Amino acid sequence: MTSRAATPAPTPTSTRQIPGFSTPGVGFEQPFAMLEACHERVQRTLTLLGRLRDHVRDHGADGPALQAARDVLRYFDIAAPLHHQDEELHVFPPLLAEGQADVVALVQRLLQDHHDIVSDWAAARQPLQALVDGRASMFSAGDLAVLDRFAQRYARHIDDEERIAYPAAQGILPEAALESMGREMSGRRQSPVPQRHGS
Repeated sequence: MTSRAATPAPTPTSTRQIPGFSTPGVGFEQPFAMLEACHERVQRTLTLLGRLRDHVRDHGADGPALQAARDVLRYFDIAAPLHHQDEELHVFPPLLAEGQADVVALVQRLLQDHHDIVSDWAAARQPLQALVDGRASMFSAGDLAVLDRFAQRYARHIDDEERIAYPAAQGILPEAALESMGREMSGRRQSPVPQRHGS
């Protein structure tokens, strides 16, 4: 997205499935691998958002910009809330119940992050939707500030989860809980979990 003539790079939501849950080689029978794959999709979509900002500054709301804005809107409207629900139902409760004090404090902040990310996204999606709807052709300084706030909070949030929360939860949850977690995550997306041989 550096010039009008350049072929746009593949976006993180190029499939027609629910975005963020089609990473090859990762299935719901490996729920924490799936959560990390979702984080990868978030990071790729945040990168796309950053490229979109630069592109709109240089070229305005042309075709590639509108498609990128649609992709970012679609991802954070649909897939990200499901990911937060996964964490709030399966990852955070055992940590709050059995984690060390510092982990409990972190989880409480991560839960607050989820609320703040919802608010940040409600603000950040407005200039993107305005671009898509043809009500704006550039981002204002205020628009850029809300986009930055959303991206920065999300990046820090992911880092805290992958460094501390996910390893701590994996150390607590038994195999049966992981299997149930994968089934429930899959069910929320209506994607069947492959049955293990002999089960």
